[in-house]
Amino acid sequence: MVHNHSHNHSHGHSHAPANYGFAFGFGIILNTIFIIVEITYGILADSLALLADAGHNISDVLGLVIAWIAVWLGKKAPSQKRTYGFKRSSILAALFNAVFLLVAIGAIAWEAIQRFSSPQPVAGKTVILVALIGILINSLTAVLFMAGRKNDLNIRGAFLHMAADALVSLGVVIAGFIILWTGWQWIDPVVSLLIVVVIFLGTWGLLKESINLSLDAVPEGIDITKIKEYLSSLPTVLEVHDLHVWAMSTTESALTVHLIRSEIEDNDQLLQKLTQELHDQFAIEHATIQIEKGTYNCSLQPESTI
Repeated sequence: MVHNHSHNHSHGHSHAPANYGFAFGFGIILNTIFIIVEITYGILADSLALLADAGHNISDVLGLVIAWIAVWLGKKAPSQKRTYGFKRSSILAALFNAVFLLVAIGAIAWEAIQRFSSPQPVAGKTVILVALIGILINSLTAVLFMAGRKNDLNIRGAFLHMAADALVSLGVVIAGFIILWTGWQWIDPVVSLLIVVVIFLGTWGLLKESINLSLDAVPEGIDITKIKEYLSSLPTVLEVHDLHVWAMSTTESALTVHLIRSEIEDNDQLLQKLTQELHDQFAIEHATIQIEKGTYNCSLQPESTI
């Protein structure tokens, strides 16, 4: 009975989180300034809408801060107690931001529904002007996160926060101009509900994926069936079992597997090849491979089909 249990970190290009320090700092500072502007003009114009939006933007700044902290924690070195470090904090941040967004749009939807039965006059040009500033600030911040949103769930959460705020501000501008032109007060809640639907569709994917990653599901974009087919096709590999793939963070994935081989003399060469190809073909950053000769009954064989 021969076991060869190898923990290997793959080499080559990295899927580690990029440096978004400028984007987070830019977004937090500008949005904080914008909150002060909204509060000031909300008091001067006696606009409850501006004061309420300022409160909403405070939650967005908090969301950016949490996402930034998660990026920082993800770069901390592992310790004896936390052998993977704090990498999973990025998953928790993405989940938190998804819930935060759903709560925010729930509040917007509730307010919109209330306005159908009790229409409130929309403040005039001051609100439109401040909303235009909001579109500019939030759009600029969202653009800084746009490139990373596809490969990092945590960055996607930050992007959605800023894009959602830009949409809300755009809705205020559109509704404001229509109401000033026509006097139709019902346009305001209708536009708000349309924006809620758009934000919900974007947020639902973030929520679903962050929950899946929290529960150690196979990350999006990784096909575990193809991984098993690849491992099974290797020369001298007789069987593949106990195969698991999960997310260590929003940018890194890990794999464990048992391989039964007919020959084990070249284990080191095979392991080097496997970790490199698992990295290059399937974006696996951390591969742990146990080699078995098949001369004993592994307690984890056969692989569960659940």
